[in-house]
Amino acid sequence: MAISKRELFLKRRMRNRSKLRKTANGRPRLSVHRSNKNISVQLIDDAQGVTLASASSLEKDLGVVGKNNAEAAAKVGSAIAERAKKAGVEVVYFDRGGFLFHGKIKALADAAREGGLKF
Repeated sequence: MAISKRELFLKRRMRNRSKLRKTANGRPRLSVHRSNKNISVQLIDDAQGVTLASASSLEKDLGVVGKNNAEAAAKVGSAIAERAKKAGVEVVYFDRGGFLFHGKIKALADAAREGGLKF
């Protein structure tokens, strides 16, 4: 029986997260979620279980409400980099979830790196 796309996504996500947790060393996690219409990212401290900063294409001040393209992802990436600096975070680990590191996810990661985050 063929494995569904959802099951493959969940396998990729768990494989990625388990590998990242082994090498986290207490760094916050930069977690990305992409839907059909929006893209969002959170900076999470797993040790305390709190969200330190977040950014989304749903925010009106970014000017990309309802868009889910590489341009919107880049704006969200630069926004999370600014907010992470305000929260005092410079080094994170990038949790792409089950999404492939290509296109929008790569644009978000590149913009966050240009904004000063290290991962």
